Amino acid sequence: MTDGGRRRRAFIGSFTAAGGPGVVTAAVHPHSGALALLESVGGVPDPSYLALAPGGRTLYAVSETADGAVAAYHVHDDKPRLAGPPVPVDASGPTHLSVFDGHVLTANYGSGSVSAVPVRPDGTLAHTVSGVLRHSGSGPHERRQRGPHAHQVQPDPSGRWAVSVDLGTDSVRVCTLKDGVPAVHREFALRPGSGPRHLAFHPGGRYVYVVNELTPTVTVCRWDAANGALKPLAETPVLPGAPAGDAYPSGIAVSPDGRFLWTATRGEDVLSTFAVDGDQLRLTATVPCGGHWPRALTESGGFLYSANERSGDITWFAVDRETGVPRYDGSVVIPAPSCVVFD
Repeated sequence: MTDGGRRRRAFIGSFTAAGGPGVVTAAVHPHSGALALLESVGGVPDPSYLALAPGGRTLYAVSETADGAVAAYHVHDDKPRLAGPPVPVDASGPTHLSVFDGHVLTANYGSGSVSAVPVRPDGTLAHTVSGVLRHSGSGPHERRQRGPHAHQVQPDPSGRWAVSVDLGTDSVRVCTLKDGVPAVHREFALRPGSGPRHLAFHPGGRYVYVVNELTPTVTVCRWDAANGALKPLAETPVLPGAPAGDAYPSGIAVSPDGRFLWTATRGEDVLSTFAVDGDQLRLTATVPCGGHWPRALTESGGFLYSANERSGDITWFAVDRETGVPRYDGSVVIPAPSCVVFD
């Protein structure tokens, strides 16, 4: 249960083009963390990534298609209800979204851009974008880095900045909104060819960790919220040895107390555990993800949840309080899942 007595829920995105049901809700057991499926709703193609509005009464989803759109759902009960037609984001392949400064921001992988859609007072979306920030640049990977590929955008813990991760340009951009238009405050380069995918902030606010898709590593960075500045410090491998082929790291999560960090690696079907000591990460264990192709990884309530896209399931793990190592506890079947968020 939540503090107010209402049961906790999970919201799961999926790829409808691969047989997924759309957006799925599940009840979360208050002690075991187990998921029990409740409802699903279609109508939006490939709602692959989700984000809840502050207060949890509205859910937003990208439509990860060539045309690209974002949708809002009312979530007053267990079945999300579409709150108007999806809004085009003037970009292709949005893969991630977040709520920032009265707008929904989408990271658009296909176009290499970030779009902003205004949020109305009732949580619904305006009919059009207020602005698009188009990235530029490339990287040394001949196939994957011919141009920009924005993969994630999210607020920093202070709420002052929106931080965009671009796999194609090996960079992280710190942004603001100016009259509803995303604008670059500063851009920071990571190692060429690393292919940054997602990041997670340390709860203390001084560090940020970037998981790299093209090289199986995490880049530790110092974060200066006062100035919106990021400084790369070191890279740590996410695997104990060299992978046999492309590893494709994907998700990253940090424990609420900041002692542990976890990553998911699709090519190896594993979750990795790191001990966190300031600006140092130490790989302590890898465990099977319980499925195939873990696309996203979420921590909630002392449990880890892996969205295993190709095996069609969500697996959950209890986390050892002393070591941070996850222990498989169960799963539910959902075709082509791509992310899990919690209210």
